[in-house]
Amino acid sequence: MEFILQRINTAETALKQSQEASNDDTKSSAGDKFETTREMVSQDIARTKNLLFDGQQNLQLLTSLESLPATGDTVRNGSVVYTNKGIFYISISAGQIKVDDQLVFAVSFASPIGKLMIGKQIGESFSFNQNEYTIQKID
Repeated sequence: MEFILQRINTAETALKQSQEASNDDTKSSAGDKFETTREMVSQDIARTKNLLFDGQQNLQLLTSLESLPATGDTVRNGSVVYTNKGIFYISISAGQIKVDDQLVFAVSFASPIGKLMIGKQIGESFSFNQNEYTIQKID
């Protein structure tokens, strides 16, 4: 949640700054330069809005996962999966995060490795990037 809230905050700040820059920009005698700058700011605003939207969607997903009942028998969205090669949180693609001094890989259920884990149970294995993973525990 911290990761996503930070991304949303950063996107909101960047969007505000871009919009202020756009509003402060005044047309000069160098018309082409003004139009090019205005277009670049416009594209920057659009990219930032997309990042903000993505962050808000991820926040909604994480919030919905909090209300799911814990299940320890099958990997599903919201599961924490302990394997012989690492710990994975099936949620959003956030990369490596540190939780209680342990490295956890936050991966989306739609990611290549997430797709391989969904539906698996303790003791089952899967192969990813020429590595063999065995599921040891599911929270």
